[in-house]
Amino acid sequence: MRSLVATHSSSFVTIALVPEPTPAPDEVLVEVEAFSLNRPDLLYLQMPHSTFRPGIDFTGRVVKAAADGSGPPVGAFVLAHSPSGGGAAERVAVSSRQVVVRPESLSVYQAAALPLAGLVALRLVREAGPLEGKNVLVTGVTGGVGHYVVELAVSSGARVFAFASPEEPTDRLRELGAVLLSSLDAAPGLFDVVMESVGGELFSEIVPRLAPNSLVLWFGEASGKPIALDFFHFFPGHEAMTLRHFVYTHVPNADDRRDLEELVRLVIEGRLHPEIGRVSDWSEASDVFAQMQSRNLRGKAVLTV
Repeated sequence: MRSLVATHSSSFVTIALVPEPTPAPDEVLVEVEAFSLNRPDLLYLQMPHSTFRPGIDFTGRVVKAAADGSGPPVGAFVLAHSPSGGGAAERVAVSSRQVVVRPESLSVYQAAALPLAGLVALRLVREAGPLEGKNVLVTGVTGGVGHYVVELAVSSGARVFAFASPEEPTDRLRELGAVLLSSLDAAPGLFDVVMESVGGELFSEIVPRLAPNSLVLWFGEASGKPIALDFFHFFPGHEAMTLRHFVYTHVPNADDRRDLEELVRLVIEGRLHPEIGRVSDWSEASDVFAQMQSRNLRGKAVLTV
């Protein structure tokens, strides 16, 4: 069968022949209709000698049910979350615990764009606790996670500030209810909660704008630069900050099936809107990765097989 594989060059990937997957007893075999690409796909591909195959999010039809009787039956249309990748292929074996049925009211493109970014955003907002009336800063907002976080935090009653550089596409974030900031100097007050995924100097700039007893959820480092902290920069007025290294797979009672079902329900009810910036044939994957690398893609890219 065909799959996207790493080229270890500026093209990132190519379509090549790979062995057919052999499902484990608790896995279903899915014939893929579409998949989305995420920043982790790009990061894994850029590792030296990477054997990673992209496709953490995908949707399609079950062609072989799990031998142990778990999961949906043959013929069911599903969306899936595969943390180890491999969804950018004609067929994928995936755990039945990471698959949910795709309702007819959910489009192929919405389903493909939902799993990873949706799970990260949903669990970030949960980890932040009650947000009613709080000032929340979100960085790295123009990708799929950022759009979901903004919408979920706004609906939780937070006043959300979205930080992005002037050249990044941000119009949709304003429509979702965020206050846009291209400079932290424009912030009208201190932040109670920060969801930070850029790192580097930006993190140091955030510190003087933290409210006492604030919470910082650190879930990425898109700049590729480490953060720097000075104990004394928190005095006076910014004391007792909690910095939490957030990994979406390491949260209490993580349950992919349950959370995917919740995300699907939120979309169907019109309370969450997948932001799809591009739909292309999978033959254009190299160009999509280049667009992601230049940070010139709003929302998610969905590719059809």
